[in-house]
Amino acid sequence: MNLLASEWIKARSIRGTWLTAIAGVFATVAIGLLGIAGLLESWHTELPEGWDPTAISLKGILVGQLLFGMLGAAAVTSEYATGMISTSLSVVPQRSRLLAAKAAVTAAIAAVASILAVTASFLAGQAIIRAAGLPAAPLDDPAVTRALLCAALYLTLTALLGLAFGIFTRSSSGALSIIVAIALLAPALLPALPGAVGETVARFWPTTAGQAGYTVVATDGVPPLVGIGVLTLFTLYVSIASHLVLRARDV
Repeated sequence: MNLLASEWIKARSIRGTWLTAIAGVFATVAIGLLGIAGLLESWHTELPEGWDPTAISLKGILVGQLLFGMLGAAAVTSEYATGMISTSLSVVPQRSRLLAAKAAVTAAIAAVASILAVTASFLAGQAIIRAAGLPAAPLDDPAVTRALLCAALYLTLTALLGLAFGIFTRSSSGALSIIVAIALLAPALLPALPGAVGETVARFWPTTAGQAGYTVVATDGVPPLVGIGVLTLFTLYVSIASHLVLRARDV
């Protein structure tokens, strides 16, 4: 508990932690609403095939995930930048305990921010869709509830990935580069791979699969729970790798 309290004090004393969390919530909500507002006119003419108002209201996650990744990275890169990491490792020689405490505090902050972002995006998005006279998503639908929980989990896992990438690179800019490559560049380029290889890799790419978790209407991708499971396993694998790097390098 003392270690958790120590990491919590570190996190809350860094102004960037709260600014990044607020920016992540704002970007997720604002980008989602802008997307809906820009497409309302065409939806009045003809609803797109596979109309999924829940997933549509959560489109802002595509941008918000970058800030949630930075939120996780800042939990450790700020210590590398100031040299505080040497003190932390001297006080807590067990790397696994130190990393577990950082991950727990990061996940807690990201979970609160992601719940705010997802709830606000959904409620505001459905209000606009309903006001425009289009079919909205009922909140009491179990599939909608599952999608919202998966969306919050998606953003929290993204923050944990950011923490791991921060350990790999020791810098916020380096971690952001990896996050952008994994979350945006790879999903755009992988479908160009030839034949079934490209199709399979694109479907099961961790972030692409994870985004299937917050859909309600079936798509060509993986089933929702399989998708969020793929992202969870990927996050676990990367976190274990970051632990090994922390043990081998930062001695």
